[in-house]
Amino acid sequence: MRMLIFFAVVLGVVGGIHLYLWRRLVVATTRPGTRGRRLGGLAVLALALSVPVTLALARGGRAWTAWAAVWIALMFYLLVALLLAEVPVALALRRSRRPAPPPDRSTTDAAGTDTPTADTPTTDTAAADLQRRLLLRRGAAIVAGLTAAGVTGHGIRTALGPPRLDRVQVPLDRLPRRMDGFRIALVSDIHLGPLSGRAHTTRIVAALNRLDADAVAIVGDLVDGTVEELGRAAEPLRDLRSRHGTFFVTGNHEFYSGAAPWLAELPRLGVRVLANERLAVDGLDLAGVHDVAGAEQDAGFAPDFGRTFAGRDPARPVVLLAHQPVQAYEAARHGVDLQLSGHTHGGQMVPFNLAVRLQQPVVSGLGEVDGTRVYVTDGAGFWGPPVRVGAPPEVALVQLRSTA
Repeated sequence: MRMLIFFAVVLGVVGGIHLYLWRRLVVATTRPGTRGRRLGGLAVLALALSVPVTLALARGGRAWTAWAAVWIALMFYLLVALLLAEVPVALALRRSRRPAPPPDRSTTDAAGTDTPTADTPTTDTAAADLQRRLLLRRGAAIVAGLTAAGVTGHGIRTALGPPRLDRVQVPLDRLPRRMDGFRIALVSDIHLGPLSGRAHTTRIVAALNRLDADAVAIVGDLVDGTVEELGRAAEPLRDLRSRHGTFFVTGNHEFYSGAAPWLAELPRLGVRVLANERLAVDGLDLAGVHDVAGAEQDAGFAPDFGRTFAGRDPARPVVLLAHQPVQAYEAARHGVDLQLSGHTHGGQMVPFNLAVRLQQPVVSGLGEVDGTRVYVTDGAGFWGPPVRVGAPPEVALVQLRSTA
């Protein structure tokens, strides 16, 4: 039911956006009854229908579905550009409107009485006004189209490019002095799929190995497809190197893709799955919980903080791997020192980072929730359109510092 409501809302929003685009890109730039207006209307209708079709076929689909999703990004930035143009275009239209020629003050009827006349613009004036409106609206449409195409093109290049490195130092009060400088290579939201295959994994593995970390953490959303579809693309994970190993927790997309087969496959690749469990890594506890989406599929996949932290020594610092930053509220109640998360993509496309703030307590970088520090990586992949604007792909090196 929740998914049906979600898709109904999405379809309503998409329909409204395309109606606006039709009015500004077609109706406002063409004359009534022309072939251009009819063809433009059909094109906008086809693009509107492509959005739900693309979303429905994207999971486990082929590369063409990912490229088709580019229209979603282009659609959004067209909308933004056209909305920003509304006020200046309206002012330009108002200034350019020619006043009608002054009417005769009166005419004389048969009885010799003066009668006022109507202020009616001439046909030539109306035609000139229409032409000016068409020129201004066409100019605005061209500028909006070029702007949207430029932003989207830059976003595609960014999304498909190499991940940047973010370094952060996090002081932990309970961290033993001998562990000062402990380094965790962090990655999230790799999103292996139609466009992000084996080469994508190989590039990320190389970036993580260059960090020479004490541990590697993959905090969910590794895949957008089944083991059968993406098993080969995930194989380079076996080449990850660190002193204490590689650790993984589920994200919501693992549950969309079939979590159980992946939880069986990853240990074969040398990746330790932390499924609501905790283990000792030198002088700290490293813990991991399932994503909140697991509870919707099976009670056994629900995040279980009570089980994860049962019998914990409160004197030892705890680093928790949890896909969504919102899980930090529960983590804080269990005395977690640091939570490492992903999920947000840093918003992926500005200004969606503002919308993410309505759902997650931390969108990107280092924050704090009820006394628990939370570091959120922007992720190394993308979901939906292969576009990133204002939030480039990222891997992170989290260095723990002792305050003792």
